[in-house]
Amino acid sequence: MVTRNTIKIGTRGSTLALLQTNMVLDKLQRCNPGINFEIIKVRTYGDINSTGSLQGMGLGVFVKEIERQLLDKTIDMAVHSLKDVPTELPDGLQISAILERHDPRDIQTNVLGSSLDSLPSGFTLGTSSPRRISQVKSYYPELNIVPLRGNIETRLEKSSGVECNGAILAAAGLIRLNLGSRVTEYLSTNTFVPPPGQGVIAVETRTDDSNVATYLKPLEHYDTRTSITAERLFLQKLGGGCQTPMGAYAEILGDTLKCTVYLGSPDGKMTFTESVVGPMGDPHAIAMKAHDLLISEG
Repeated sequence: MVTRNTIKIGTRGSTLALLQTNMVLDKLQRCNPGINFEIIKVRTYGDINSTGSLQGMGLGVFVKEIERQLLDKTIDMAVHSLKDVPTELPDGLQISAILERHDPRDIQTNVLGSSLDSLPSGFTLGTSSPRRISQVKSYYPELNIVPLRGNIETRLEKSSGVECNGAILAAAGLIRLNLGSRVTEYLSTNTFVPPPGQGVIAVETRTDDSNVATYLKPLEHYDTRTSITAERLFLQKLGGGCQTPMGAYAEILGDTLKCTVYLGSPDGKMTFTESVVGPMGDPHAIAMKAHDLLISEG
């Protein structure tokens, strides 16, 4: 077994990323009191190019540089927001821990404090997510959408009347940053179907480093792993990524797994939403059934 003085944890340098990494660190230290851990901040391409369109950057723009350092053994594990992690991992890497999911929903915040149903025609919301753009244009075609990038704090500032008058963001990030007071409305997962893995923290390691993977075992949350397996398998089968207006959200109901999926055109004029229920022990079959159902509908 390989031993080392310090286990290095790679992460993005945003406030949220560091908070999430410290959540992982706290759990690791409680479970492994004799091990030293160190957080290493890594600037990713998505962080460096903070104004460009995410659609044109390809997959993994917030994880590739961290994964490179993991493969180079500059770091020993990496903490990610799972929704940023492509379904195809580089050779030699694996997701060794999936933490219990936080709130998977989207939220909207706006200067009027109004629900989406009550916003006036022409009201401007900000988001750069193709999925959110498609969903807003589908359900609220009278609203205007403008691109909005940056960390959570930046997007909240820009959407307070600077670049737009509201925004749609992930609930989990605001809650973790104690910014829940900025939420105007929580959006239903039945209409604003989240992307695979939203609200989930994942820890990535090298496949040949069983020592580090062992440290992470107590952090694993089985039910969340089951749910995100169905979501990510659906995404993989669809062949989509951050450019595709799609969502997939799986939840355990008793001994069954319900997976709700969304696929839409960029302009929101053509959308499909379906739910599939099956045994929680077979997330692969549920993902395939959801995919085949969408295909059968054209």
